[in-house]
Amino acid sequence: MSSGQLISYYPEELTFQVELGKQCYCDLKVVNNTEHHVAFKVKTTSPKKYFVRPNTGILQPSDSCVVTVTLQAQLDYPPDMQCKDKFLLQSTKVPPSTDIDEIPQEIFSKDGDRIIEECKLRVVYTAPVHSDNGDSESEPLVSASMLSSSNQSSDNTSTDNNASIEEIRALQCVKEERESVLQQNQLLQQELEMLRRRKNRRSDAGFSLVFAAFVGIIGVMVGFLLNLALSGPSNE
Repeated sequence: MSSGQLISYYPEELTFQVELGKQCYCDLKVVNNTEHHVAFKVKTTSPKKYFVRPNTGILQPSDSCVVTVTLQAQLDYPPDMQCKDKFLLQSTKVPPSTDIDEIPQEIFSKDGDRIIEECKLRVVYTAPVHSDNGDSESEPLVSASMLSSSNQSSDNTSTDNNASIEEIRALQCVKEERESVLQQNQLLQQELEMLRRRKNRRSDAGFSLVFAAFVGIIGVMVGFLLNLALSGPSNE
């Protein structure tokens, strides 16, 4: 985990397992190292290729947040699987009353005396991992090709292999759907947590106003009663 004065983050580089025609994900954990509220923002040199959620946020003291970076489905592999894309993670201190929906864009500008901490992250592409138990599609497809080219294979064996390939593909689809659901569930949990925090801040502010109004009414009533008591006829 890399650490700065304001925040720490993990991993130090964003790694994507690229498969053509499929989205892939990488989680970036951001941690507030301070006793202050810290706002952060994630930028990239290729905004059309990546979807970052959330791309901005406010961390309470010693709080953390998981940022999910999604690489859009690619039609071609990059040459030698090399990627020149980069990400920039900016952070700065903000007042505790700052609302995440009202973060001004200039808050991350280096103009003025505000301290902006910046961390650069590189992007790494990796090829799909093929396991020995046949989880990936490429290995069973190669096996099917070898079986079909062999004159000694029987029709029953070929049928069984084709059925196995279909089962493996179905399992792979289920696995990908499960990972997608888990990613969406994680994003929804983060959004619910942020909404809960905003509601608590607003509830506290509303309670303070009601309490102040109640105290004011009680003060007026006490003053009125005292005036009545003092202005009443005195016994001689």
